[in-house]
Amino acid sequence: MKRRLLAIILTLLAVVLPVRAQLLGVRHQAEFTDSLTQELEYGPYFGLYRDNYFVVGTALGSKPTSTNSDVKFQISIAQRLTKATLPWGTFLFLMFTEKTMWNVFQNSMPMRDLNFNPGIGLSKPFFSKGRYVGKMTLMIEHESNGRDGTDSRSWNRISLSGSTLVNKNLMVHAKYWIPIVDGQNNRDLLKYSGIAQWGAEVYLDDRRWIFGATFVKRQGWNLNFNTTLEASWLVSRKVNQYLYLQYYNGYGECLLDYNQFHSRIRVGIVIKPKFFSEF
Repeated sequence: MKRRLLAIILTLLAVVLPVRAQLLGVRHQAEFTDSLTQELEYGPYFGLYRDNYFVVGTALGSKPTSTNSDVKFQISIAQRLTKATLPWGTFLFLMFTEKTMWNVFQNSMPMRDLNFNPGIGLSKPFFSKGRYVGKMTLMIEHESNGRDGTDSRSWNRISLSGSTLVNKNLMVHAKYWIPIVDGQNNRDLLKYSGIAQWGAEVYLDDRRWIFGATFVKRQGWNLNFNTTLEASWLVSRKVNQYLYLQYYNGYGECLLDYNQFHSRIRVGIVIKPKFFSEF
């Protein structure tokens, strides 16, 4: 009798637990969609755009020195320009990203290169059956290092990007741009810094770990990519701060040295946007 009762209980658990997990997943998705909708319609209009990080590291495959080791940090913010969504559920925003390569291990610790990337964009989020699907963004961007003479680097681009949630654990993204290279000293920029990119982010169920990969296709028909691999671990659910590991392999890591190959691994911290990072 006891065995029979135990078998019935186990059978009920086998049926009920997956159904309950599915309901919790649906509830989590509904709560997430509601939060995102409220953020877009009523939330703050100033916040993070891309990941904001501070990392230190060195080149792979060689002995660390003051010339191949450095600090790299990025500050990225965005400002909504409209109080409410525009027609077709779109919204207009300004963004600004600054990426800095800092030679802290050299005398006087010079900032080797500062890359300024302002832009204006129009973004459209997509929802289907109460579920957030993804979004597309059309943007006009400028990027330069603010120098003059032979060290001057600059270009403009019109970009179209998109991202979609395949499931709660996987997001894929892609971006294509029409370049306008007007810099006198970086006419061959696309050969090194690329013409398009794509990648993915993987989230573990508890969302404490995030793994990402981004591939930038350099100009030409060869299989040539600039690769960024990332791993982030949430320090505490009370703060938006992650321990961060970043590996870069390729060209175009900064504008000044856009035509020089780098293979560097760095560690530090990253602060991520509330919902999704931009790329």
